[in-house]
Amino acid sequence: MPRRNPLDLDLLGRDDAVILDHIRDHSGPADDPDAASSSAAISSAAVETESPTRNLTSDFTHFREQPVTFLRDLGKHIAGTTYRSYDNYVGRKIFYHGFTAEMKDAVLRNSLLRERIETLADRSVKDSPLWEKATPEQRLKRRAQVVSWLEEVTATLAQKMICKFEHKRIVRVAYYIVMQILARSYNQGLHVNAEEIANLKKTAAMAAEKGQSLIFLPCHRSHIDYVCMQAICFRVGISLPTIVAGDNLNFAVIGPALNNLGAMWMRRSFGDDQLYSALIQAYVDTLLSGGFNFECFIEGGRSRLGKLLPPKFGILKFIFDTVLSGRTEDCWIVPVSTQYDRVIETESYISELLGRQKQKENLRDFFSAREILSLKLGRVDVRFHEPWSLRGYINSQIERYTPSGTPVPSFTEAAGNEQLRTRVLRSLGYEVLSNINKASVVMPTALIGTVLLTLRGRGVGHSELIRRIEWLCVRIRERGGRVADFGTLTTEQVVDRGLEVLGPLIGISGKDGKLLEPTYYAADRFQLSFYRNMAMHLFVSDAIVAVAMYTKIKQGGGPAMQRVPIKYLFEQTQWLSHLLAGEFVYIQQPGGIKANFWESIQVLRDQAVISLTEDGSVELSLEERARGREFFDFYCFLLWPFCDGYWFAAAALFMLTPVAADIASSQQTNDSNNSSGAETLWVEVNEFLEVAQLLGKTVYAQGDLSYFEAVNKEVLRSAFNEFEAEGILVVRRSKSGRTPAIMSLSPEWVPTRYSSPADLHHDAGYAAVAAAAAAAGGSPAGGLHDPGAFSRSSRIKPEGRLWDYVERISVFRREGKNRRDSPSVSVRVLALADDAGRRLKQRRLLSVEEASRPATDALVKVSRGRRDVRL
Repeated sequence: MPRRNPLDLDLLGRDDAVILDHIRDHSGPADDPDAASSSAAISSAAVETESPTRNLTSDFTHFREQPVTFLRDLGKHIAGTTYRSYDNYVGRKIFYHGFTAEMKDAVLRNSLLRERIETLADRSVKDSPLWEKATPEQRLKRRAQVVSWLEEVTATLAQKMICKFEHKRIVRVAYYIVMQILARSYNQGLHVNAEEIANLKKTAAMAAEKGQSLIFLPCHRSHIDYVCMQAICFRVGISLPTIVAGDNLNFAVIGPALNNLGAMWMRRSFGDDQLYSALIQAYVDTLLSGGFNFECFIEGGRSRLGKLLPPKFGILKFIFDTVLSGRTEDCWIVPVSTQYDRVIETESYISELLGRQKQKENLRDFFSAREILSLKLGRVDVRFHEPWSLRGYINSQIERYTPSGTPVPSFTEAAGNEQLRTRVLRSLGYEVLSNINKASVVMPTALIGTVLLTLRGRGVGHSELIRRIEWLCVRIRERGGRVADFGTLTTEQVVDRGLEVLGPLIGISGKDGKLLEPTYYAADRFQLSFYRNMAMHLFVSDAIVAVAMYTKIKQGGGPAMQRVPIKYLFEQTQWLSHLLAGEFVYIQQPGGIKANFWESIQVLRDQAVISLTEDGSVELSLEERARGREFFDFYCFLLWPFCDGYWFAAAALFMLTPVAADIASSQQTNDSNNSSGAETLWVEVNEFLEVAQLLGKTVYAQGDLSYFEAVNKEVLRSAFNEFEAEGILVVRRSKSGRTPAIMSLSPEWVPTRYSSPADLHHDAGYAAVAAAAAAAGGSPAGGLHDPGAFSRSSRIKPEGRLWDYVERISVFRREGKNRRDSPSVSVRVLALADDAGRRLKQRRLLSVEEASRPATDALVKVSRGRRDVRL
């Protein structure tokens, strides 16, 4: 089945009935039995994969297995034959004596850096209390001393930061060692696409002729990403890029080695350090104006969830400004996707996501990882998107954002327009992420993880697992995705190799012959979710529509009662899409959410998941009901963990409801005349997140949360960012980074409390909740009839904007066996949230204005809704 073309924008502007008629006129499997049987045949056929790949580690043999070949290849490497000499690479010349000194000198002579040093020196001496009393000669002398000191500091920082491409022998030895390690740990090889490599070299040659740089922008899932790109560039003959690396990796032995192989050390955060930011801009300017290749990770840090993270605009902004300002003519953006059968760090990721503090990297941990010693991690696939001109992209975006009939601003004018500059930069970040998704391939382990985590039952037999994976491969290709090259292997062989790589993450029942066939199940659902998330971007739009349908279907009744009016379905889809906007990066059609919605309707109809009724409604098709909702459930299971996570994150905000002790403390420390009447409870963000995770683990253990992965830090942070953007949360961040960030509910979102148990039982809202719970099967053990169930000393009313918001999210959640999506669920969690809030140690009642001006740090930024208020 070919992928659907997006609907025409003119058609999208018409009534729903017209669009539905258009879709009906283009028959799909839901209306054509022959097409449906053809689709089923595709699912059971051999899976078509992408074009053949090339394994770059195939030359590296094991001494024990092939000693003669091993020694012969080692001799070739020592002699530097063919590519091993690294003499004829494409791009700017590197690896020569004096490279570091030349680069450092060029950076320190950068005009922007010099201007920043002069400005800081002027500010420093003029702020001195002795300035007014000093003579002109004393002023000049003092200024010269400050300039000299700043130059010395800058030179020291530059020496630590700049990569040291000095000795070619080092990179040749490093390449051999790295490829030997990769060949053993990733025993199925490091694979690249031959066509993409040829195209990349062609672009590199063209850029080299113009003295321009290649900017590699890969996704980031593992520390192995650092060495993969350097190894590929060495092997195919491209000038190695300078890589932006966090200084957390600059530890003994490994740090200096990486620095000599291209690592540029940078602090993970530098707040308002104007000298340091100017130094980085000077270094980036020098690299790009000199035509040196460059690499940075668009997501900032490693993704602990397997899916792409929102873009970080720090280094990207430096690159963007270099071109926009004209300090370099152009450079070429190369989005890169790196996919793994098994990521070395997943176990540590899970520990960090569940609340353990990230451990500082060190040499011992680097070499003692259990997965490295197992030497059966599958394969690594690196894919390159078609390179494109950054200058050309900026031009197109400036034209796009310029109102019709208005002259298109020049680059100089655009650089002075902060709003336009920010919009183009954000578009650039998300364009790169979209390109990475387009270039990526889905690995066998991701296929297996996705299938096992979207089952309604406990497990699946071997033959059924193969069938579902073949079906999934077809769906991936329909959505424009690619499956990793299987070569001559059958699907069964690929699945067996994937199961071997995943090892203990997959459980097997029936190996002892006590079942008719071995049955596979997800033994470690949390770790498997990392691999499932690698394919999420392809199905997010369809999954959102399916979950929006589920809000009606889960109410029960016959097929006629489960029909979903198209207007209702679009409203639910729009609301859920908005909620999860910061969680996923996926292709968005021209026409926005409406185009995505109608494309998903077409796709689901073509797959015979839904059918369209004559009255303008959508319902599950007869074929889908006959399949036991297999395909529909697949889409829902993909998204339900995130719905659970956002529901819990919203429920956790009840922890921010002030108690009587907070009010008493505030009255003791504040003069009553200074009270604004709009005080809210302020707590430290990191402490709140820690206690929220404790609450989440408790809620999961008691059955009110279906997915344990819903309590992970990354999902909670994304949810809180969304709530902040919506104006539910107010967050005060220190501009300098010295003061911990604090957060509070916006005054209009703060819940209220019952003043006494008697008030609780006489409240009409409470009576309605109790009645709903009783209708759903609630019991006194559930806590609704026990005044102390809400908390031991305070009682939050189940009403208000926050309560309604939590209930609004809950309609999208899966209705499990042990709970029903009635208000009783939220009331039980409400009681736990109220108790958990008392564990927060840093509690203080303040108004937004008071919180924005702490005594310890005057440079702050307070967010309020979708606007930032700087104070």
